[in-house]
Amino acid sequence: MTALALPGWTHTHSGKVRDLYVPDTTQEEGAAVAEKHGDVVLVVASDRVSAYDHVLSPGIPDKGVVLTRLSLWWFEQLEDLVPNHVLSADAPEVPEAVLGRAMVCRRLDMLPVECVARGYLTGSGLAEYRAGGAVTGIPLPDGLVDGSRLPEPIFTPATKAELGEHDENVSIDVVAERLGRERAEELRDLTLAVYARAEAVARDRGVILADTKLEFGLDPTTGALTLGDEVLTPDSSRFWPADDWQPGRAQASFDKQFVRDWLTSPESGWDRAADTEPPLLPADVVARTRTRYLEAYERLTGAPLAL
Repeated sequence: MTALALPGWTHTHSGKVRDLYVPDTTQEEGAAVAEKHGDVVLVVASDRVSAYDHVLSPGIPDKGVVLTRLSLWWFEQLEDLVPNHVLSADAPEVPEAVLGRAMVCRRLDMLPVECVARGYLTGSGLAEYRAGGAVTGIPLPDGLVDGSRLPEPIFTPATKAELGEHDENVSIDVVAERLGRERAEELRDLTLAVYARAEAVARDRGVILADTKLEFGLDPTTGALTLGDEVLTPDSSRFWPADDWQPGRAQASFDKQFVRDWLTSPESGWDRAADTEPPLLPADVVARTRTRYLEAYERLTGAPLAL
């Protein structure tokens, strides 16, 4: 996993999907960005795809562009609700090699909590419900099934587990212990407000927003709570076609579900429990996954992605 060398920027970190850079002030391009914007980071969304804690190969063509441009579109839809960290997504601040899939962003003091809103029951929330009738301590009605719409959206935060690499669902009381009750309730209220806005926008376009994960940080200058990372993409949210929604089964989705399904199928020959790398993704799985990402962008924004 090798990050691109970009003029005016120094690579500092690579995650499963994103590469981060800071201005190289010894170069003209980097000095100009730092002078104009101050303390910033360049967030580059790659075409890498991950599943079950593995980065897979090959990547999904144009996935990075979808993630970035869809995030930018959503940030605009939400700007009256919450400020965001984006400063520029255009040249000359963004190098030509990553134009369309990168954002120059204000560096935030990120809060150590994943802010999850759920309007429908699935995934880890469904597993918790089946085990005890509640999700992060929030009791839910009896008789719910995979894909059920909840009586009202709920805030189910997560933190990084002390051991291991998986996010751990926690109650709002745990968040309050770490950040204070006022901040925890502010995060809950803002997360649910963002979900309500996005759920209504998506529903008008024939898409169900089942759940989403948001990340917030504090602006180091003003102290304002600010939306960071990406927002409301198929990597951080579950989007389902409304006309195919049927509680009681797994739902069709606009994300990498084709990848997950193939990896766990006999066709892949991969033993998830074994300590082995997954096999290469077949061309048809890559192509179908790419189509779903592009369809998500087009349905939500109402326009095809210009590539």
